[in-house]
This record gives sequence, structure tokens and C-alpha cells, in this order.
Amino acid sequence: MSLWLAVALVWLASALGMTALWLFSMRVRNVGYVDVGWAGLMALAALFASVVGEGSPLSRGLVAMFGSVWGARLCLHLLHRVLNEEEDGRYRALRAEWNGSPAKFFGFFQVQAVVVALFSLPFLAAAGNAKAQPDLWTVAALAVWLLSMAGESLADRQLARFRADPANRGKTCRVGLWGWSRHPNYFFEWLHWSSYVLLAVGGGLFWLSLLGPIVMFAFLYRVSGIPWTEAQALRSRGEDYARYQREVSAFFPWPPRRKP
Repeated sequence: MSLWLAVALVWLASALGMTALWLFSMRVRNVGYVDVGWAGLMALAALFASVVGEGSPLSRGLVAMFGSVWGARLCLHLLHRVLNEEEDGRYRALRAEWNGSPAKFFGFFQVQAVVVALFSLPFLAAAGNAKAQPDLWTVAALAVWLLSMAGESLADRQLARFRADPANRGKTCRVGLWGWSRHPNYFFEWLHWSSYVLLAVGGGLFWLSLLGPIVMFAFLYRVSGIPWTEAQALRSRGEDYARYQREVSAFFPWPPRRKP
């Protein structure tokens, strides 16, 4: 199967899935399901890439494992939040800005389908590597993937425990990794995409694997990640979060700055 046909099929399936999820989200009035759907579709895209990829069984198997486990964990984590909490404040603000327009939300959901197709390219690049035996690049890819999975899972657990304590309502989490980065979950999600770059080394589609960490960094740092999240945090936590911004690194983990 050609590369672009595979991407087109991922987009088509994602567009249909997002359409169904949009209908459900409008009915239950919770747009947070878009994140759940994105993560689940990314897991399926990794499995699809491993099936249609033209590389070795080693490369295709690792892409299937890396992408599906990462996507499934994130999907289940987000689903738990959506089922047990009110709609995310970011989406409530968007709903107010758009006057609850179903058409605008439909477009928003369809953009996520395009993003799934875009991020299927690193999967396909790594799954196309013909390398038959593991080497140092393979070991490095596995190490980066394990670190990213462990870091993202730990950050999510630390934040969940903090938010579960009623005494912390209205406060900013500075526990563990959150004292070194304002978005450790985003950082480790970004790091995860580097594992496909390492898997793709030596393959003919290596350059496509670079889209993962490059585009994800741009999305998280400048588009839909940090800007949206921090705008909502400032609305809900005000000066407490503004002080957090002044003292803690935005993305890359780093010792916090403290005023004397």
C-alpha cells in the first residue's frame, strides 16, 4: 500500500469516528470526548501502520506496541476524567465564544481527524524501516519510550491525587514533576514521539518521523496545548497560577525559581 493511500485511509476512518463522537458530544454537552477520541484513534492508527508498513517485523511490531499502548493509556486516562468531572473549562470557554454552535464544533472535531492522519506519518515512517535486527538505535528507542510512558503516567497520577483532595481546590499543583514543569504530561507526551525517530533511523522514510516531535512541540507550545491550558488556569486560579508561571519552567523540567 502506498504511503499516501495509507494516510488517506487513516484520515477517512478518523473523520467518520470523529463525526460519531461529535454527535454524541453534542447530545451529552461535553466536548471533552474529542480528546478521548483523538487518543484512541492514534492507538488504532499505530496498529494500522504496523499492518500496512513495508518494513521488518521488528519495526512494525515495535510501532504497534509503542503507539497502541501509549494511545490506549492516554485514552483511558482521559475517559476517566471526562466521565467523572464536568466539562473541561477550556471547552466551556469555547462553547461560550461560539455560542454553542454545533457546526463550529463539527469543524473542530474534523480538525482532530486531520491531526490523527498527520501524526500517523511518524508511525508509517518507523514501520517502513527494513532493519531486521535490533541495534543501539532500537535500544535507545525503547528506553525513550519507557521513560516517556513512565513520566506521563506519573505526572497524571500526581495531578489526579492533588485534584482529588478538596483542600487543594483553587490551588495549583506543585507536587513532584509539577514542581519542575508546568506541563510535565505534555513534555513526556512530546518525548514519546522521539521514539519513532529513533526507530526510523536508517529507513527511507526517516525524514517523515521528524514530524512527530517537531509538529507536536509546535502544537503543545504554541497552538492548542500550553496557551489554551494556561489561559483557563489564569481564569480559574488567577494570581496563584501567575506566580506558578513566574517560578516554574513552562515545558522542559527544570529546578523552580524561588524569590528570596
